[in-house]
Amino acid sequence: MNRTWLEIIIPAPPYAVDLICNAMIELGSQGVTVEERPLDTFVAPDPDAETPDHYRLKAYFPSCDDAEALLRQATEQLHALRKVLPELPLLEPEAHSIRQQDWAEDWKQHFGTTRIGHRLVIKPTWEEFSPKPGDALVTLDPGMAFGTGTHDTTRLCLEAVAQLFDKQPPQRVLDVGTGSGILAIAAAALGARQVVACDIEPQACQIAAENARLNGVDNKIQVTDQPLAELDGDFQVVLANILAEENIRLAPLLVQRLAPGGSLVLSGILVEKEQMVVDAFDTFSLNGPDIFRTAEWSCLIYRKES
Repeated sequence: MNRTWLEIIIPAPPYAVDLICNAMIELGSQGVTVEERPLDTFVAPDPDAETPDHYRLKAYFPSCDDAEALLRQATEQLHALRKVLPELPLLEPEAHSIRQQDWAEDWKQHFGTTRIGHRLVIKPTWEEFSPKPGDALVTLDPGMAFGTGTHDTTRLCLEAVAQLFDKQPPQRVLDVGTGSGILAIAAAALGARQVVACDIEPQACQIAAENARLNGVDNKIQVTDQPLAELDGDFQVVLANILAEENIRLAPLLVQRLAPGGSLVLSGILVEKEQMVVDAFDTFSLNGPDIFRTAEWSCLIYRKES
């Protein structure tokens, strides 16, 4: 195949990786890789490795007629992020055209099959895998679908989901800000009977629905772009892999959707903002949190009294 892609390379400080990946996806990127260390959903990071000053992000776009205009738009998006992160330096991305074969191989070198907990297995579409009896297999193409899910926050959530399903499997699960749908799909594969996956981005909803069909669990997952405030019912597990500020803003609704005895999993939280989230949720009648950390990210697990 002779199709070409536009590769935009961005030197990103660690604290801005998530926001920059999201900005590139919103601009039309088909996926973003993060180089300099194995930081992705499928490979557990080395906790003893030093954090680099910056990561090298590569955002991939279908080849367009005006690469200079797209690069200019990407630069404007990066500069706009300084309204959210005033400490973010002015980032100047660079662009290159690459062939389809190079694009595909670049994705494959970053991802491989991995087991999370006793039963959950995540694998990319191009790898063969023979599951053991009882395995819950989730198949996704991270190059096309994961976007901002390809790092520690998703891994922390997957580990939490796997742990929760080691006991009596929760029947109803809510995944807030579902993105690629990986958490919702993992919950369905592990035994949840009903999963609601919500996201305010229509493109994310489309991708999540496609991934649910790919994994044969679309009959268990309802993908919706309805705001959290408009959803009905309660859930035994509520997952929110979103930014710390969004966890705080949505706190009353997240707790309201949680069934008595249920578990609330919060991630997408930088360690430096962990206490902000803890303080916000201290006002509710919840047990916890149990806190798990990887690199600069935290995952908080609360439980609602029965």
